[in-house]
Amino acid sequence: MAARSTSGARGRGTQGIAEALRGVSSALTAWLTRPLASFHLLLAVFGLLTAVGLVMVLSASSVESFSEAGSSYSVFLKHLLHCLFGAVCCYVAMRTPVWMLRRFSHVFLLVCLVLLVLVLTRLGFRSNGAQSWFVLGPVSFQPVEPAKIALALWGAHVLVTKRALLGQYRHLLVPVLPAALLMFALVMLQPDFGSTVTLGIVLLALLWFAGAPLRLFSALVLGAVTGMLTLVFLFQYQINRVTSFFSSDSGGGTDSFQATQARLALADGGLFGEGIGQGWSKWKYLPEADNDFIFAVLGEELGFVGCAAVLLLFGTVAYVGMRIAARNTDPWIKLVAATLTTWVVGQAAINIGYVVGLLPVTGLPLPLISSGGSSVVTTMIVFGLLANFARHEPEAIAALRSLGPGKVGRLLRLPTPAPYRPPATRRPSGTANRRTAPATKPSGKRSRSAGTAGRKQPAPRQRRRTGSSR
Repeated sequence: MAARSTSGARGRGTQGIAEALRGVSSALTAWLTRPLASFHLLLAVFGLLTAVGLVMVLSASSVESFSEAGSSYSVFLKHLLHCLFGAVCCYVAMRTPVWMLRRFSHVFLLVCLVLLVLVLTRLGFRSNGAQSWFVLGPVSFQPVEPAKIALALWGAHVLVTKRALLGQYRHLLVPVLPAALLMFALVMLQPDFGSTVTLGIVLLALLWFAGAPLRLFSALVLGAVTGMLTLVFLFQYQINRVTSFFSSDSGGGTDSFQATQARLALADGGLFGEGIGQGWSKWKYLPEADNDFIFAVLGEELGFVGCAAVLLLFGTVAYVGMRIAARNTDPWIKLVAATLTTWVVGQAAINIGYVVGLLPVTGLPLPLISSGGSSVVTTMIVFGLLANFARHEPEAIAALRSLGPGKVGRLLRLPTPAPYRPPATRRPSGTANRRTAPATKPSGKRSRSAGTAGRKQPAPRQRRRTGSSR
């Protein structure tokens, strides 16, 4: 009797959990049907990733900051200033009209190309073997970061403008591919292998979402992999990274030291981690703990649960970005939103992949979590653009124009977006002439007069003279 009552209680408990999960699922589904759900969800993920980044940079950089500057907050304060400046840039990107972003995308691209050329001259600053920065007093700036956004905006503009001709390879690849290859060459002259990889992600995402044929896309991927392998073997430090990745060395060599220490830090974290600030890897055991390998510090101090939460946040970024692209009617917004989302999520996947040992080390930061100036600001601009595009969904525009800006829009003083109007279709040049030309009787000499259909007809007197001469 007791066994039956126990089994009945378990069944009721399981049924209650299932009903609770169904209730949560239905509530979430109902919330996602709201017109501004993409906008609000994107802002929430953006705030959570920024907060996690601030906490982890403070924890991961405290030891190095104290040993070098005498204060545990020096690197954190710089990162905080970069986040504040990036928040301002995010707000500007959120308010900028979409037509302006598209119209001046070619100017933005030209400025970035000029900066990529100038950084290779004496104006550029070399650090860690790469001449990739402009340094103006305490401020450093890496021009390749905004160049990624410029390539996405301008490339989408070209491909959308020529979308009726994309079935032809020359219209699909020119001029997007030559401009991207020029950008790749300038970045590799620095050299910066990691930024070249992200530029390649932007280019491939543009062509993929523009509808490039699979055989062409396969050829481009094969060419990109071949070019990357060629560039890898041109530099000794890249050769060392690749060989250490495929070697069986467990940590004795210097080339595999970072990757091995990162895996050890993740192993020490366990399920729930050792607590914020309690990790040992930042005590000079793990180089670049606050930048390239901050995910290892996060796993050590927050454990598997913290890593899973970060992965869930980036998965939400992928979902919201693709949702924004799918729900918009403007083809340029659709292409830019999908490309920017692929870039951010792809960079996060590469960073986490080489931290856990699935990929060779490339030196890419984890978006919004790693410390850094240009990378943090650029990623925040990307989130601002995505938030801007989220407010241009047709249902969002209808709600904003009928019900008002809402609490968030009123707080941020965001303008009401204008509805998308597709460009007017142009008639063929010969159609208007054929419609306005007077009807003529068919004659046997049609080939002789076919070229004069759109010309001014001769006067009646000339017609009678011509007929009399015949």
